[in-house]
Amino acid sequence: MKIDEKLDTCGLNCPLPLLKAKQALNSMTSGLVLEVISTDPGSVRDFEVFSNQSGHRLLKSSEDDGVYCYWLRKA
Repeated sequence: MKIDEKLDTCGLNCPLPLLKAKQALNSMTSGLVLEVISTDPGSVRDFEVFSNQSGHRLLKSSEDDGVYCYWLRKA
């Protein structure tokens, strides 16, 4: 998957990973992909709800040893 921007929010707790992702998406062009890396377990639910409500598409999410990755396509 082609990543256009990468955002590392490791060490930040809710709601900061999602807020920083929203800021990054606001500066991106429609169709581009943002990768977000987080260590906040609450971000799983946050990004699912956000993608359903915002129209941005959650392409994929994964977890590996407490590190969560999300790939969002800008609407």
